[in-house]
Amino acid sequence: MWSAWLLPIFIPIIGMAVVHKHVEHKHWTDEYDRHFRKYSKHYFGPQKDWRWFKAQGIAESGLNPKAKSRVGAMGIMQIMPATMAEIRKKNPTILNSKDPKWNIAAGIYYDRQLYKKWKKTSVSSGERLDFAFASYNAGHRRTRIAYNKAEVKLGKVAAWSEVAPFTPGATRAYVSRINKLMDTRSPSENR
Repeated sequence: MWSAWLLPIFIPIIGMAVVHKHVEHKHWTDEYDRHFRKYSKHYFGPQKDWRWFKAQGIAESGLNPKAKSRVGAMGIMQIMPATMAEIRKKNPTILNSKDPKWNIAAGIYYDRQLYKKWKKTSVSSGERLDFAFASYNAGHRRTRIAYNKAEVKLGKVAAWSEVAPFTPGATRAYVSRINKLMDTRSPSENR
């Protein structure tokens, strides 16, 4: 079926597809998968593994749509009311944040906005998702201050591991938990 001259071209292309294996965890069910798939594809494109955002939802709330933090963050993606208002100004198609579908959509949309903010730095594209997750957790401004401190101390900064020591411990643990849920060997692997 395949010509001998096509095989050397076709085989390396197949080898480029990387699939992450997530760790076994009680929250890795198929619940909400369709929403995570749909909105990660919509906001990040088909090349981004949607399970990164499901891992984030697990880290945020254990995928509990009724979760509410002591500071008022709500739902699976733990969206703050002020953040939801900001999201709705830019994207009015996102409706009720109490509905799991829209909460997931809002969280991934917000991830995309944060991800784009790190494009203007020396952060490599493979590391950008960790910076977006850190910004989601601690706030972009706080994470940017940590980045600036790392830059002063180290010079050019391209990796999350260089900035992580300058961020709050809870933020380091949050990014690490997402990476562990995805069973990555290093935080930036195949983003």
